[in-house]
Amino acid sequence: MSSTTNTASKLKATPDATAAGQFLLGGETPVNRMGYGSMRLSGPNIMGPPRDRDQAIGVLRRAVELGVNHIDTSDYYGPYTVNEVIKEALHPYPDDLVLVTKVGARRTPDGGWPAALSAAELISAVQDNLRHLGVDRMDVVNLRMADKRGGVFVDGSLAEPFEVLADLREQGLIAHLGVSNVGAAQLAEARGIAPVVCVQNMYNIAARGDDALIDECAEQGIAFTPFFPVGGFSPLKNRQLSELAAARGVTSMQLAIAWLLARSPNILAIPGTSSVEHLQENVASAEIVLTAADLVELDTISAGAGRS
Repeated sequence: MSSTTNTASKLKATPDATAAGQFLLGGETPVNRMGYGSMRLSGPNIMGPPRDRDQAIGVLRRAVELGVNHIDTSDYYGPYTVNEVIKEALHPYPDDLVLVTKVGARRTPDGGWPAALSAAELISAVQDNLRHLGVDRMDVVNLRMADKRGGVFVDGSLAEPFEVLADLREQGLIAHLGVSNVGAAQLAEARGIAPVVCVQNMYNIAARGDDALIDECAEQGIAFTPFFPVGGFSPLKNRQLSELAAARGVTSMQLAIAWLLARSPNILAIPGTSSVEHLQENVASAEIVLTAADLVELDTISAGAGRS
């Protein structure tokens, strides 16, 4: 990497999520671009309660202390248990905290994630999120779409389920709407029904199939929130990334998060963890400043493949 400065020595002892800057969801709701994804607070295979409930509560409270005001969640994490832990840890919520959930799937006893896109299922899911989080209105609800294999929904229409959520928004149960696991055509279709403030698709430094969609969202003032920002269930393992991170005195995961934040100003990072120590490492990524030369070098990494 062009700079061999020991970046780690320059990071603050107490990391600050605000260092990543802010984005206005829907042009009106400010969120710090360094957020937190809560999925890891559930048990093994994202099923059941956390192994250590007190530790999970501590992670959430520490995240808010560090300036995180954007928490991504879903009632099908657990299911139900993660939202219940969020409520226990943070309710009554800080005025600036934005809770983002997703609907469109359900959990089976064996840990499956089948689609749940009927009107009745979507209405019930939104009501469940409201109840378990202890709020009267969700800040953001993402409609999660998936094909029969659980992959990105690249064909077909999302109009029917999205219209259900648009109606709940009109009723005042949802402030903003987003979409997840979609392509450009589905995003355009959703925007024809109701305003869309965010897209949540898989994307990271090694899986860059949504490069064009990110740029399109940026032009439209829509946030792009990558899930699996550091590889998901199989964390990124890339020799070049590790070497570049070591040259800066940071971890490869920190560098991958910093790259996301530098990739486009509409990207919101939501790395997840069940550890306070790991949380603080993630948040510290917001302070890493990458040069133009750094970005050129990092752009050569392609350990995985995203959607074309």
